[in-house]
Amino acid sequence: MLLLMAELTFLPATRMAELVRRKQVSPVELVRLHLERAERLQPKLNAFVVLDHERAIARAREAEAAVMRGEQLGRLHGVPLTIKSSIDVAGLPCETGTVLRRNYIPKEDAPLVARLKAAGSIVIGNTNVPEFLMAYETDNLLYGRTSNPWDLARTPGGSSGGEAAAIAAGCSAAGVGSDGGGSIRVPAHFSGICGLKPTPGRIPSTSHFPPGAGAFNWLGVVGPMARTVLDLRVLLKVMAGPDPGDACSAPVPVRDCTLEEVQQISIGFFEDGLGQVGEETRAAVRATARALVKQGFTAEAFRPQGLERALELWWVFFGQAIGMLLRSATAGREAELSPMLREYLAVAAAEGPLDLERFLTACAERDLCRARILAQMDRFPILLSPASGALAFRHGEGTWNSPVGGVRYRETMGYAQWVNLTGNPAAVVPVGFSSEGLPIGVQVIGRPHEEEVVLAIAERIEQWSGGWRKPPLA
Repeated sequence: MLLLMAELTFLPATRMAELVRRKQVSPVELVRLHLERAERLQPKLNAFVVLDHERAIARAREAEAAVMRGEQLGRLHGVPLTIKSSIDVAGLPCETGTVLRRNYIPKEDAPLVARLKAAGSIVIGNTNVPEFLMAYETDNLLYGRTSNPWDLARTPGGSSGGEAAAIAAGCSAAGVGSDGGGSIRVPAHFSGICGLKPTPGRIPSTSHFPPGAGAFNWLGVVGPMARTVLDLRVLLKVMAGPDPGDACSAPVPVRDCTLEEVQQISIGFFEDGLGQVGEETRAAVRATARALVKQGFTAEAFRPQGLERALELWWVFFGQAIGMLLRSATAGREAELSPMLREYLAVAAAEGPLDLERFLTACAERDLCRARILAQMDRFPILLSPASGALAFRHGEGTWNSPVGGVRYRETMGYAQWVNLTGNPAAVVPVGFSSEGLPIGVQVIGRPHEEEVVLAIAERIEQWSGGWRKPPLA
């Protein structure tokens, strides 16, 4: 029985919900186990900003009472979840890792959080991020550095690094991250879990900070993170739907895909051409393509033309434009910024000011570039690629500059970044491990509003690879 209790926190979120519905597990017991585990591992992982003990237990008691009364239960009834600390949760600090927002506590839930709670889930806390989300390592001056449960000397990635570490280590059943340049997918790859970057607007990003509005609404999205692809699918169903606060949102219903439907799809795969990639990551992509062929899929080597230009345009928005906005917003308070954010701002500023003509030209070219890439995906509606050219790197070895013996973001993260420029959905699923025992994930990229197809392919990959494994810290 003790072993069973210890293993409860590693079950899929959907399995936890099933056990609650069957009255085999109490929501109070489930929440307490997660809180205890998170409290015990927090000194090593530092994944959390806040653990909301009292309110989580109170809501768990309410959830248990609803079960005992025989009420109709939501898809995630009694399941403990976490939320990235750049998304509003009523009563929890949403500081986005910066002292400039210290002690900001929203009074209302973001729409996606309200939808998760309406489905019966229980938010047990929120998770750590880099300052203003502008790094692939999770560290800030408010809460410090988050570590990877596979190797505490390494990062779980960024900017949804706290979320990835918490889920991988069994401190949270699943949760929500955000992604403007790989910030869901890179931490999923680094930490050995699953993550979905949806089409902009499929899940409303309302009440996320920084907001993705205007010319930036293609870049940043919010999306689910979990240990299984099935959990991603259920979280998508719960959170998806239009909201007036997100200009990209549209009433696109979530549907199911049959195996017969997805096996008609041709898959293109590539593992090079967008920066440095380790041989073990290349081999993982190729092995995944071969495994899909054995399952009856058609998979061919193919890389769309125009991805390099998509990366250049992504940097115009993510680097130069956002850099200008952040420099303006933080003017006079530079001494209060983290070293990683100051580095990003310096790199962005070094390329010179972005004038209005160039910015408007980039806006137009983005749409044309996107159209050219999507036209090529008529032949290959699904693409397989690395999520990142690097594996989880040691703390401090990732940088926007050119490090000696380290990981330069713009040379290794391009496989994730171009997808934000075009607005394609993409999922990451773990497929294996490096010779050092670090997780390797593969990225599954689909066409806009075809998350269901992406997840169906990801699930076939998961069945082949075995998916998530328990990390050494667990």
